[in-house]
Amino acid sequence: MLFFPRQLSSREGKKFKAIFSIPKIGFACATCYGAPDAPATQGLNYAIFVLLGCIATVLMGIVFTFISLRNRAKAYVLQSSGTRNRMY
Repeated sequence: MLFFPRQLSSREGKKFKAIFSIPKIGFACATCYGAPDAPATQGLNYAIFVLLGCIATVLMGIVFTFISLRNRAKAYVLQSSGTRNRMY
């Protein structure tokens, strides 16, 4: 058992157990801690970039959806008020 200079509270004890119960293999993947020229490392690097591209595409779709909704709302307000060239 490890020696501690003071007694750990239950919250600190839970944090300590959570941190030190993870196996050392879980601390780094091949991308972060591996041979940089290994095929597995290169594959993981490409996978990371593909996933970042997917996330960026989804976020751009969400932004463009809100822009489209805003433009439709402006067009509806202008159409219902009867003015065509009114700017907000």
